[in-house]
Amino acid sequence: MSLWQSLMQLLDPASGREDEPFSLGDDDGAPAAEQEGASRLMADAQLRAEGIMTHIDNLLEAQGTGKKGLEQAGDLSVSLKENTERMKATFRMPENMDLIVREITVATQPPTPAAVFFMEGLADKTNLNRDILGPLMLLSHLDHHQDGEGDAGPTTFTISTVVKRLLPGHQVTEKHDLEAITDSLLSGDSVLFFEGSSTALAVETKGFPMRSVGEPKTEKVIQGPHDAFVEAFRVNVSLVRRRLKDPRVITKVLTVGQISKTYVAVLWIDGIATPKLVAEVKRRIEAVNVDIVGGAGILEQYIEDNPSSLLPGMLTTERPDRVAAYLSEGHVAVFVDNSPQALICPITFWSLLQTAEDYYLRFPFGSILRFVRMAALLVALLVPALYIAVVNYHPEMIPTELMLFVASTRENVPLPAVVELVLMDLAFELIREAGTRIPSVIGSTIGLVASLILGQAAVEAKIVSPLLILIVALTGLASFAIPNYMTSFGVRSLRFMLVGAATVLGFYGVAAALFIMTVHLAAMQSFGVPFLSPVAPSRGGLSDVLGRGPLFRMEMRPGYTHPLDRRRQGEIIRTWDPKAGPAAEKGGNS
Repeated sequence: MSLWQSLMQLLDPASGREDEPFSLGDDDGAPAAEQEGASRLMADAQLRAEGIMTHIDNLLEAQGTGKKGLEQAGDLSVSLKENTERMKATFRMPENMDLIVREITVATQPPTPAAVFFMEGLADKTNLNRDILGPLMLLSHLDHHQDGEGDAGPTTFTISTVVKRLLPGHQVTEKHDLEAITDSLLSGDSVLFFEGSSTALAVETKGFPMRSVGEPKTEKVIQGPHDAFVEAFRVNVSLVRRRLKDPRVITKVLTVGQISKTYVAVLWIDGIATPKLVAEVKRRIEAVNVDIVGGAGILEQYIEDNPSSLLPGMLTTERPDRVAAYLSEGHVAVFVDNSPQALICPITFWSLLQTAEDYYLRFPFGSILRFVRMAALLVALLVPALYIAVVNYHPEMIPTELMLFVASTRENVPLPAVVELVLMDLAFELIREAGTRIPSVIGSTIGLVASLILGQAAVEAKIVSPLLILIVALTGLASFAIPNYMTSFGVRSLRFMLVGAATVLGFYGVAAALFIMTVHLAAMQSFGVPFLSPVAPSRGGLSDVLGRGPLFRMEMRPGYTHPLDRRRQGEIIRTWDPKAGPAAEKGGNS
């Protein structure tokens, strides 16, 4: 091989091959591929046609049996062989090896052929053997009293007999359509078909792997419960119900995604949440017509009011206690299967700056923490822009000694202030992202070391000034103090916009940008609720916005959710306190 050929082989590994490399864009194999695709489409069409014809036959046979008989006339055949073949064709067997078929004989008199279908990895085989195969194959041959009869007799086959006497599973449902059976199988259930019956039985045998309940990862717990949501939405719902032992808590399960068929649970408290809000949440979820919904973050983008806004329109949390608190105030919670977060709607801007610890701590400390977060928000948003405005346009706004110090620190820096600020901000964001992607054992250490080395090297190389390093570090720490991750991300993005405005117009640009942001926030809504409520428009409840009043004085629920029951506690809670109402009156009378 010549040097040129070796070089070409190095640049293009496929150049030295005698045969043409594989490419999806080639047209050589198109006829065969098109023929195979057409055959698959024809097979699917034939399968649907068979189901339609069977459904029509069942409807004709069910005439005269009443409404219930017509509802149960699905597209299943009375032939076990035909149903089995249709199931195998639907799941692309034998190419697909995940669907397991177990043909059995139910020990009735006379014996009844049957078939059990389940998905490998989704169904618990222990439950399958104990609750399905064992009773049907081993126990049903014993003589028992028939339902409603006093004499003993052999067990005869009917769907009712199988459900009531032969299947000890706690959840057994009748299925009449192939589509419903497919959904049950893909959810972890086992399905039984019987010879001579057009009804299948779905038995709950879910046993897919699941992470155990652990501590929150993105919402650190200082004081309060340490359990967090997992990827199974039923477990997440149970964690909330542990805290809300009220029969009025309603769970509505919807299915989203043409391919994923993801379960979405909507929770609310009947009698507190307004029906108009509940109906709107369900309407938006049911209107999502996509192939896959993989998690709560994806569903949020489909149903929120302002998907182009830099601030989130829904609150994401992994703490059950926080979801329970919002439900008690008239909000609606949304759980997405395979996602360890819950979505809360509606929300306001002030909700994004609050944490659960604000209520577990005594009210002076909870208020102080909220003031600290608000100050952190202002620092992360405004300090870089104000620095650029002062250095470039308004040096007279700061004392002369400080201005001389700033000028001396930048004397040997060749770059404009805005350039060095943007470069250091981008470097800080790079370190933050790298620390997130690096394995957690060494991620924080590498991020800290990289920050120190990079900052020191930049100052010694006279690329940036020491004061700018201080400003970037301060704004970075301030952004970490914002409790909601998406809000922190939005604030960091808005910071660059303010820096750009300050570069062009100084303080006037910062003021104009802040005015535009305020107007944008005032115009935003979250499921019909103004984003700046209850401040603008004022709807009461201001004691729980910036600060936090005493819990025993927070008697009313927030008005912006329009709850059906505004009062959440009695007018006087501390009845034993001589300084509170009735106790003080009794003391005075005595």
